[in-house]
Amino acid sequence: MSTAVRRLAAVLGLCVLWVAPSGAQPQWPERPIRIVVPFAAGGTNDLTARVVAEKLTAALGQPVLVENRAGAGGSVGAEAVARAPADGYTLLQASGSTHGGNSAVFKTLRYDPVRDFAPISMLVRTPFILATHPSVNASSVGDLIASAKASPGKLNYASFGVGSSSHLVGELFKAMAGVDLVHVPYKGSAPAVAGTVAGEAQIIFDVINTSGPHIKTGRLKAIAVGSAARSPVMPELPTIAESGVPGFEAIVWFGLLAPAGTPRAVIDRLNREIVRALALPDVRERLAGMGNEIVGNTLEQFAEQIATEVAKWQKLARDQSLKFD
Repeated sequence: MSTAVRRLAAVLGLCVLWVAPSGAQPQWPERPIRIVVPFAAGGTNDLTARVVAEKLTAALGQPVLVENRAGAGGSVGAEAVARAPADGYTLLQASGSTHGGNSAVFKTLRYDPVRDFAPISMLVRTPFILATHPSVNASSVGDLIASAKASPGKLNYASFGVGSSSHLVGELFKAMAGVDLVHVPYKGSAPAVAGTVAGEAQIIFDVINTSGPHIKTGRLKAIAVGSAARSPVMPELPTIAESGVPGFEAIVWFGLLAPAGTPRAVIDRLNREIVRALALPDVRERLAGMGNEIVGNTLEQFAEQIATEVAKWQKLARDQSLKFD
C-alpha cells in the first residue's frame, strides 16, 4: 500500500469515527422508566410492581418509577400506555382485567389488548379461591352446587364490581356448574370480602392475599382453588376442576407490557432483567408472601397467555350476554 493510500485510509477512518456518533442510536435507557399500575396503590398488583421496579432500577442504572393511574377496571392506565411513545420508557403492569376481561365486557374500550401492546413477561399468578360464609352448609364444590341447584337464586356471590375479574369468574362458575347464583357487586376487593364476612353475600371468588386472613380465623370457609393444578400456596385445597367442574380455571396474573412497536432489543433486555430479578431469593420471598406463584416467562409465552385469556372471556361474555357501559 502506497503512502498516499495509507494517508487517505487514515483520513477516512477519522471521518468514520467522527461521523458515527451522530448517526448512532441512543443507548437505552438514558432516563427514568415509568411503570403504570392501572389500579390504586397498596394492592397486590401495585406491590408486585414496586418489588420488580426496585430490582430493575439496580439492573438498568436508571430509576424505574411506579405511577398509579386507576379507573374503569384498569382501562384508564392501560389506554395511557397504549398511546405512549414506543421507546421503552413507559410500561404497563397488566392483569387479567386489562388484558382479558375488559375487552370482553366493556362496550367502549379505547385500546386493543393484543394489537396495542408488546408483551415482556408475566411476573406472577395466583388462583382465585372459592370461599363461603361459614353459615353456608357446604364443605365442597359438590355440596355447593347441590345446594344451589336445590334452591335456584337463593345463594349470592360477591364481586369487586360490575365487569370485574371476580364478576366474570362468578359467571364462569355459574355457566360451567349449571347453577343460578345472584351477583352482588361491591366497590372493590376489600368491601366484597367484608360483605361476605358479614354475611351479606354467601360466596366469594377472591385471592389469598385478601381472603387468607379471614380464612385462617374461620370468618370465611375456603372450598377450592380456581387454578388448573393445586396451588403451592394452599396445597390442601382441591381445584374446582377436580371437584365437579371439569375444565374450570380462573387465576389472577400480573405482567409487564410495553406499547406496540417498542424496539425488540429493549423488550429482550427487559425480559432478561425481569427473569433474573424474579429468580432472586429475596424477591421470591417477598412475592410469595403476598400469595403469589412466581412465573417469569418468555415474551412469546406471555403473548400466548394473553391471547388465550382474551378469547376465553370474550366467549363467556357472548354466551352469557355480558356487556356493560
